[in-house]
Amino acid sequence: MRMSHRLQAVVVAAIWGVNFVAIEMGLRDLPPLVLTALRFAVVTVPLVFLVPRPTARARYVVAYGLILGVLKFGALFTALALGMGAGLGSLVLQAQALVSVLLAALLLRERPTRRQLAGVLVGSAGIGMIAVAGGGHATAIGFALTLFAAASWAVANVVVRVSGETRPLSLLVWSSLVPPLPLLGLAAVVDGPDVVRDSVAGLSWPGLAALGYVAYVSTLVGFGIWNRLIGHYSLARVAPFSLLVPVFGLAASWLFLHERMTADEALAALIVLVGLALVVGGTRKPTTAPADAELPPAPPRLWASRALPGNAYDDSAR
Repeated sequence: MRMSHRLQAVVVAAIWGVNFVAIEMGLRDLPPLVLTALRFAVVTVPLVFLVPRPTARARYVVAYGLILGVLKFGALFTALALGMGAGLGSLVLQAQALVSVLLAALLLRERPTRRQLAGVLVGSAGIGMIAVAGGGHATAIGFALTLFAAASWAVANVVVRVSGETRPLSLLVWSSLVPPLPLLGLAAVVDGPDVVRDSVAGLSWPGLAALGYVAYVSTLVGFGIWNRLIGHYSLARVAPFSLLVPVFGLAASWLFLHERMTADEALAALIVLVGLALVVGGTRKPTTAPADAELPPAPPRLWASRALPGNAYDDSAR
C-alpha cells in the first residue's frame, strides 16, 4: 500500500473521529433520524446534477444507500441520542474492521495474512478494553445500536468492493438519493410529523455548522477517499485503518465535549495503534505484481472458488 494512500486513510480516520463531536452538536437541534436524513439530502443537492452517474449497476447503488444511510447512520445517530458517548461510540463502531475482514474472507476470498489477523485481534482487544473502561458512559440500547451500525458498515464495505465502481464520488452522491425519504418516514413515525417540521425550522447556526461537517467533510471527503481506497486494495488492507477513528474520537471528545479520557482508555488506544501497525505491516510478499500496484476496476466475483494465477484480486499479489 502506497505511503500516500496510508496517509489518506489516516486523514479519513481523523475526519471521522471529529465527526462524532459534530453529530453530538447536531443532535442538540435535531432528532437523530432527521439529522441523518438531512445529512444525505445536503450531500445529494446540488451535486447529483453535477456528478456523472456511477458505473456500478443500480442495485449496488441502492443497496449501498440503504445499508450505509438508513441502517448504519440511522442506528449510529440514534445510539448517540440514546446515551452512547461520542468518544465511546467512535470506539465501538470500529468493530466493523474485524467484521469487514471476516466478510471479505468469506465472500470475496480475500485472504488476510496471519499477522493481519493478529493485528485486527489486538486492535479489537484494545477496543474491548476501552469499552470496559468506559462502560458507564453508554446505555445498553446505545451500545447495541452502535454494534449494529458497525456490522452494517462492514456490509457496505463489501458492496463497494463487489460493485466495481470506478467513480467513488458518483457512488457516494447518487446513493445519497436513497436514504432521505425512508429516514424521514421513520422519523415521522417515531418522533411525529410536528417534531420533524419544528426541529428543521428551528435549526440554529451551530446545528447548521454540524450538519455541514457531517454532510460535506465526513461524507463527501471521508467516504469519497475511503471508497477509492477500497476500490484499489483489499478490505483486509483498508478496513483496519478505521481502528484509528476512536483514537481521534476520544481526543476530540475530550477537547470539545470535555469527556475525560482515563489512563485505561489511553492505554487501550495505544494497543489499538499497535494492532494497526501489525495489520499495515503484515502484507504478503508479491508474486506476480508489485506490492503497491493499484487494482483495475473489475469487481471480484462472489462465486469464484479460488484466485487464478495472475488475478489482480488475488491477495497474494498485494
